[in-house]
Amino acid sequence: MNDLLNQIRLVGDWLTSSQQWHGDDGIPHRLAEHLTYSGLSLLFATLIGLAFGLLVGHTGRGAFAVASVANLARAIPTFGLVVLVVTLAGLSTTPVLVALVALAVPPILINTFEGVRGVDPDARDAAKGMGMTGWEVLLKVEVPMALPLILLGLRVAAIQVVATATVAAYPGLGGLGRFIVDGLSRNDYELVIGGSAVVVALALVVQAVFTALRRAIVSPGLRPAATKS
Repeated sequence: MNDLLNQIRLVGDWLTSSQQWHGDDGIPHRLAEHLTYSGLSLLFATLIGLAFGLLVGHTGRGAFAVASVANLARAIPTFGLVVLVVTLAGLSTTPVLVALVALAVPPILINTFEGVRGVDPDARDAAKGMGMTGWEVLLKVEVPMALPLILLGLRVAAIQVVATATVAAYPGLGGLGRFIVDGLSRNDYELVIGGSAVVVALALVVQAVFTALRRAIVSPGLRPAATKS
């Protein structure tokens, strides 16, 4: 209990220190860097995962290949990928983005695919009977009904990216991981604990945002479907 209280006190002292809120090493600047890496990675992953998930889910073609590729991507160690790409491409934001995109695509891809394929066949048949084209069925019937799982995939990917974007600090880049890496190198555990606390807080904010988004845009009758992970 004493250790926990001491850690809480360290975090409080670190967060309330004025020097943590100014300059290139301050929380606002590091948070902006972290959000930049995370946002770009999630954007690219969303474009890739949604496009292939919707296509394969709607047509049913390539389902095995998509599942195999997604599961393989999940097994790739993010830090190892960062080091590999840094070695090949040099020090830049590219290694971080590649690694984070590879991490974020699988949950988006798989949940989008499963959401579309899980749509009630009767709903599809009814839509086709009304004269809807294939694209209309996808956009007006399948996507709305698959939305709970699609949002779940996006939420999982976003939280994973925010938490894992700390690897950006290892090859010498910025972000909130800079606090952890620099703290470990200096044996400054106040810096390590404080930086970790900010990362956790950011992940919780992301979780809250997606929870609010689900409540706002998903029909109440479809929300139980989002419990699938």
